Amino acid sequence: MARPAAIGVDIGGTQLRAALVDAGGAVVRRSATRTDAAGGPAAVVAQIGALVTEITSSAERGDVLGIGVSAPGPLDTERGVALGVPTLAGWESVPVGRLIEEALGLPVRVENDGIAAANGEWRFGAGRGLANLVYVTVSTGIGGGVVLDGRLVHGHRGLAGHIGHMTIVKDGRLCGCGNRGCWEAYASGTALARVARQALAPARHDGQPAEFDPGAVFAAARAGDAAAVRLVDAEADWLGIGIVNLLHLFSPQVVVVGGGVSNGFELLREGICARIVANAMPAFRSARIVPAGLGDNSGLVGAAALFLPEPPVP
Repeated sequence: MARPAAIGVDIGGTQLRAALVDAGGAVVRRSATRTDAAGGPAAVVAQIGALVTEITSSAERGDVLGIGVSAPGPLDTERGVALGVPTLAGWESVPVGRLIEEALGLPVRVENDGIAAANGEWRFGAGRGLANLVYVTVSTGIGGGVVLDGRLVHGHRGLAGHIGHMTIVKDGRLCGCGNRGCWEAYASGTALARVARQALAPARHDGQPAEFDPGAVFAAARAGDAAAVRLVDAEADWLGIGIVNLLHLFSPQVVVVGGGVSNGFELLREGICARIVANAMPAFRSARIVPAGLGDNSGLVGAAALFLPEPPVP
């Protein structure tokens, strides 16, 4: 490499990914493997070491500034400690930053996955050059991150950005966090799949297995299936309700939508915007709602960017 770079690592409950990212935010090389979610922290750290070896040569290691790690919360990012990751066995009070640093001999910073993705989109994606943005990731759950006045918002212990757990329905559906009525319980990919199963399963009479994941719902809607179109419209409305809250809280210039459900963004945009027009105060309606510019690399690039030069404040 002709210029310094950094490594981004994304720890997911299903997939573990690593990428070598140059100073301009471009992914030079990336690799992935299935996360050994049941193997405990030591097993996952060993997997990270193997991926980093795969994407970097010994010559390139000298140009690597550090390793940014994007991980699901809750995390104490000030200390680099995983406080308890539900999708990974044995990840309670684990000093994940120190373990990776000791294994690979490079500086390590740990960031919540939603905040890392917000950083990627702010630095190099759909929010580049802006001072105020909200990133929303909609997949198995809902997470996010916020850039306010040209700075990433971390909050106490780095725990800010758990936007999926805003209560939007009093005593509503049970959420995976144990609360009821969370935005995540109504608008996540998991929630969309659940209501699709309830709505579409009784209509199948041909004996063929039905697909109820968000991708299948979007495909059916694109093909003109009326029931799928209704499901997509309802999903857009729930997303819009939560986004209106974020507009009023943070007054962003743009809301960036990522995660697996964003693959149907062109079907969701109109319904999201309709809810914004209906519920947001007029002064907040000018915010643009856009898909992630970096696609599924937002978190990887944002994690690596923790070691790349800071952009000037707009």
